[in-house]
Amino acid sequence: MRIGLVGYGKGGRYFHAPLIASTPHATLAGVVTRSPERRAELAQDHPQTPAYDTLAQLIDTGIDAVIISTPPDTRYELIMEAIEHGIPVVSDKPFARDETQARELVRAAEEAGVMLTVYQNRRWDSDVLTVRRLISNGTLGTIQTCESRIEVFDPVSAYQNTGGGVLRDIGSHLVDQALLLFGPAQSVYAEVSFLPDTVERDDGFFLSLHHEGGVISHIHGNCLQKTPGPRFRVTGSTASYTVEGLDGQTQALFDGRSPRTEKDRWGLEEHRRWGWLQRGEDRERVPSERGRWDLFYSQLAQALQGKARPPVDPWDAVACIRVLDAARQSGQEGCVVSLG
Repeated sequence: MRIGLVGYGKGGRYFHAPLIASTPHATLAGVVTRSPERRAELAQDHPQTPAYDTLAQLIDTGIDAVIISTPPDTRYELIMEAIEHGIPVVSDKPFARDETQARELVRAAEEAGVMLTVYQNRRWDSDVLTVRRLISNGTLGTIQTCESRIEVFDPVSAYQNTGGGVLRDIGSHLVDQALLLFGPAQSVYAEVSFLPDTVERDDGFFLSLHHEGGVISHIHGNCLQKTPGPRFRVTGSTASYTVEGLDGQTQALFDGRSPRTEKDRWGLEEHRRWGWLQRGEDRERVPSERGRWDLFYSQLAQALQGKARPPVDPWDAVACIRVLDAARQSGQEGCVVSLG
């Protein structure tokens, strides 16, 4: 499986290239980047991988799929170019500016018979996989509410974010997780805060999603939060589950570790980072599932061989963007937005 990568910033360098290199029978065939700095980093990280100026040049070398990991406002054109060349494509999230643009891309891929999927890697976070297990085995009973947060204090990223803000960045992950866990949302209420002197770049948000199945999700995202809340608190009719802190795969990749170097240790959470199951005064540790971002590329390989579905259905990504569009509207108008 020869995989091309467009973009070698933080996403391409840390969240894609090491996982591609860790996937059996996969090769990082080439990277599109014109930046001398990025090319030097690529030569250091993957000495045998060539750099190219354009996607067209990369496609001409012969690739089985391409990953788009460029700033959000450039993704639409690159995805469409890959589709027009008949190349299966994976895009970072959000893969489109809004729902209308997202639907255009998915329909274009379907009409061309080209696989399109979106890199919602946080579906394979340790905490999300643990929540899915507790729901599926009935440990929590009937789910009533979920509180989900990714809150950090990162002023540099807050002012350099090229995606328009935290809502579309962190929010893409958190909304996708909520829809995966609890099904479609029927209404959205949002409160969005913005950096000084701008209404284009938000630094924090709160969403309340009412799911069609009856669950209510309260979702928080913030890049200037000095005191983060729990990552998850999921309340059911028989028990609640809480867990602190973020999944460790991000930091592991920043530290130069990967599934290839860690093997079966990849994604394991140290026992002091496990969450808690609580029933009134009764409280016990719950072993966490392994984080498995590597499964995205394993399933991608299977999908390219026609043996599995794409790791993320592109229509799931459209549904996520629809919620984010509604959240932006709700935050601006101060109202509940029905999704019908």
